[in-house]
Amino acid sequence: MAQMCRKWIKREKFVGFPKRENLEIVEESLPPLEDGEILLEAVYLSVDPYMRYGRVYNRKDKDRDDIGLEMPGTQIARVIQSKNPKYDVNDLVLAYSGWVTHSISNGEKGIHKVPVNGSLPPSTRLGIIGMPGATAYFGLLDICKPIKEGETLLVNAAAGAVGSAVGQIGKIKGMRVVGFAGSDEKVTYLKSLGFDAAYNYKTVPSLEAAIKESCPNGVDVFFDNVGGDFFGTVLPLMNKKGRVAICGAIAEYNRKEPLSQTCPINHLILRKQLNVRGFIILDWVDDWDKAFSNMIFWIQDGDLKYRETVFTGFDKMFDAFMSLFEGTNIGKIIVKI
Repeated sequence: MAQMCRKWIKREKFVGFPKRENLEIVEESLPPLEDGEILLEAVYLSVDPYMRYGRVYNRKDKDRDDIGLEMPGTQIARVIQSKNPKYDVNDLVLAYSGWVTHSISNGEKGIHKVPVNGSLPPSTRLGIIGMPGATAYFGLLDICKPIKEGETLLVNAAAGAVGSAVGQIGKIKGMRVVGFAGSDEKVTYLKSLGFDAAYNYKTVPSLEAAIKESCPNGVDVFFDNVGGDFFGTVLPLMNKKGRVAICGAIAEYNRKEPLSQTCPINHLILRKQLNVRGFIILDWVDDWDKAFSNMIFWIQDGDLKYRETVFTGFDKMFDAFMSLFEGTNIGKIIVKI
């Protein structure tokens, strides 16, 4: 009997915040396996901010915006049928299959076996020892290059999957770490992780004053997950030859109105001789295993903690996705099937 598959299809372009009616769940039957193929059943699915733009950065036809295609994304899946000698039934894999319940793979492209590690659940391969963890590791250590102990690191969206890891790695490297997040609950969480100072950016009377208070010696390293006006507020407070990693710009993804100009950014970068770099973590993919080896050690040693916000059920994919932009999650968002 043919295997049925459910998938989320993008029917309309997102304008402003994504809407449920922009997407549709469809059902289709998958063809029989051919030699060399495996049949996958999703166990955990990831939602990440980049999905707001789908595959648009990898397409020449940018105007199409992936209309009619399934939403992209990574999942932990179980092999439920195999005609590939490299994979056995019940093997777990990390697969770039998108928002689908079942998929067929040739076992080569966009798929990796999930290493067996009894101390960490498979879902961590979507989070702390997956793409978000690698982003934190290489974004801080390779892009920002901490120079000496005691330097000040400022992280925004600090209670998210990337930001919380960045701050903890900064502490491991001897930095003074200051985090900004969007709720009092998140501030409490950041302090439990060892952040030296943490603020709810929504309730501080002045973002600039909070930064000056918590960074009396200025900001040496700024790990920016937010962009927008936050970016413009921090730059004047950077120290000479400070380093900035532009990881994300979630404040701008769903914005319709233009950004306010809070400072002459180009002049500040020049005058302060700042090293400002945007980066895509796939450029380091060949080195991920080295990073994960160190991060697993830190986790087991108690120096690196993580949290997952779990939604249950394939029908909850959109709700999980929107929680990214509503700021309700702490840590990595996972959808469990």
